[in-house]
Amino acid sequence: MAKSASNKVTDKVINECRDKLVKTKMDLLNRVKEAREKLDLGEKGGDEADQTMRLLAEQEMLNLNDRLRSQLYEIESALGRIESGAFGMCEETEEPIEVERLRAIPWTRLSIEGAEIRESVNRRYART
Repeated sequence: MAKSASNKVTDKVINECRDKLVKTKMDLLNRVKEAREKLDLGEKGGDEADQTMRLLAEQEMLNLNDRLRSQLYEIESALGRIESGAFGMCEETEEPIEVERLRAIPWTRLSIEGAEIRESVNRRYART
């Protein structure tokens, strides 16, 4: 039976992770803002090569925005798990996530074992 994360992950670790999550969130929001400003600064017109380069830059910016949005979602989810008391529990194994892993990737949802299980399942289904 799985115990609550607060029984396994100390308040100190939770606070460290919360601080890192909030800092990372602010950095990501600043990157999104800067990316948006760069995109808005692009001049219109130019020859076919200029337009192609601008389209490629816009596509790269949109891809970056998607990645940043996805990471922001994971950070918000982790902050929600801290508030609900579920932080630090693996979604796959329902066992505590390793403290070193939480410190390195505080938004992770999976322990090392859980990540290996999920990857194994994904590989199996990718072949069929």
